[in-house]
Amino acid sequence: MLKLILYRLALAVPQLLLLSFLVFTLTYLVPGSPAAAILGVAANPESIARLEQQLGLDRPFFERLIEYYAGLFRGDFGTSFVSGRPVLELFAERLPATLSLIAGGMVISVVLGLALGIIGGTKPGSIRDRAATAFSSVSMSLPEFWIGIVLLLVFAVQLGLFPVVSYVPLAVDPAGWLRGLILPSIALGIGGAALIARQTRTAMAVTMSSRYIDSLTAVGVPRRRVVMRYGLKNALVPVLASTGLTISIMLGASFSVEKVFAFPGIGALMLRSVTGKDFAVVQGGVLLIAIMVILVNLILDVSYGLLNPKSRPS
Repeated sequence: MLKLILYRLALAVPQLLLLSFLVFTLTYLVPGSPAAAILGVAANPESIARLEQQLGLDRPFFERLIEYYAGLFRGDFGTSFVSGRPVLELFAERLPATLSLIAGGMVISVVLGLALGIIGGTKPGSIRDRAATAFSSVSMSLPEFWIGIVLLLVFAVQLGLFPVVSYVPLAVDPAGWLRGLILPSIALGIGGAALIARQTRTAMAVTMSSRYIDSLTAVGVPRRRVVMRYGLKNALVPVLASTGLTISIMLGASFSVEKVFAFPGIGALMLRSVTGKDFAVVQGGVLLIAIMVILVNLILDVSYGLLNPKSRPS
C-alpha cells in the first residue's frame, strides 16, 4: 500500500507541473490587460502602463514563468492583482465554505445513491427498480444550478423554511451552518446520487445473483443481513470509482451552486477572478483544485485496496 501511495504522489508532480504551465500560458494569451480591468474604463494608457510595470506584467513570458515556478517550489502561489493579498490566504478563507458544501453534497449523493441502488439491485426488473432507475435518469439530466434555483424559490422564498443566504460559519452558529447547508447540498448531490445509484444497482444485481448469496439464503441467513453485510460490501468495490468521479464533478458544479446560494466559497472567488482578470488567483485556484482531486483519488485508491486485497500492488 505504501508503494501505491508513493507512486501516485510521484506521478502527481509532473501532472501538476504540466497543468500549471498550461494555465499560466492560457492566462498569458487572454486578450486585454489585468491592469485595465483593475483601473476601469476611465483609465488612461499611462496609468495602465504604470500599473502593469508595478505588477510585473510588462516582463517577457519566460521570465514571468520562471518566477512563477520558483514561487510554487517555495510554496508561494502568487499574490492577487486586485487585493494584493497572497492567493493561499484568499483560498484559506473560502475553503471551509466549499468543503462544507462538497461534504454535504457527498452525504446526499452517497446516502441517496446507495439507497436507490440497493432498492433496484436487490430486485432487478421490479416496479421499484424501474422507479429508482427513472429517478436516476431524470436527476442526471437536471443541471445543479436549476435544481438550486427551484429549491431556493420553493423552500426559502415561498415557504420560508430555509434562509435565502445560506452559509453561516460553523464556529459562529453550528445550527445555522447545518440549516443553511441543506438546500445547497441537495442541489449539488442529486446528480451524484444518480451516478452512484446506477453503479450500485448494477453491482448489487451481479452480487445478489452470485452462488454464495444463494448459499447464504439457503442456510437461513436473514435477508437484511445478506444484503447489507455480504452483498453491499462486495458491491462497494466498483462503486468507489463512481464516487471519485462524483467528487471531481462536484468540485466544478459547486461553482454554480455557490453562485445561486451566495456561498462565499472558492467558486465565487474563481468566477470573480476570471471576470476581473485576476490571473494570479485563477492560476492558484486551478492548481489547488487539481491537488484536491489528486488527493481524493489517492484516498479512493487506498480504500479500494482495503476493500479488495487482490488489487493491492505486490
